[in-house]
Amino acid sequence: MGAAWTAARRVRISTRHGAGTSVAAEKQASGTRQRTADAIERACRAKGLRITGPRRVIARVIGEAKDHPDVVELHRRAEKIDRGISLSTVYRTLKLLETEGIIERLEFRGERSRYERASREHHDHLINLDTGDVIEFRSEEIEALQTEVARRLGFRLVSHRLELYAVPLDRRRR
Repeated sequence: MGAAWTAARRVRISTRHGAGTSVAAEKQASGTRQRTADAIERACRAKGLRITGPRRVIARVIGEAKDHPDVVELHRRAEKIDRGISLSTVYRTLKLLETEGIIERLEFRGERSRYERASREHHDHLINLDTGDVIEFRSEEIEALQTEVARRLGFRLVSHRLELYAVPLDRRRR
């Protein structure tokens, strides 16, 4: 079998010394990020949610994120736009957006929950334990294998989540 997978994007979700969140590779164009923020707002409207000022700011911050920020980082970014947004407002808004299926909460091995816009396309994550980089990828071979395993065990696969925790083969390549 050939390698039928693609790395969707590679982002750093944490740093060793708590210096904040930074992009590790493949930056998205600002127009794409704005469309994502607009898509979150449209999804809120489609679900009948009110678009308050704080929700608009939080949707913008999530939509423009090039990484998988946690609630504290989301609050820090939102506060730069609107100093009146409290941490509790961010928590409530994230819970609402998650409940409505607009964003997804990610929990990577004991770290704080992190968030991303709910994907239209399924993808999996590989987490580099040395650097904290998260690589989003999709493998048709893995998808087919999971479906086949479920079928052989007498089940129909309806959902799954795959997170690979790894270190670089060449540790000098970070």
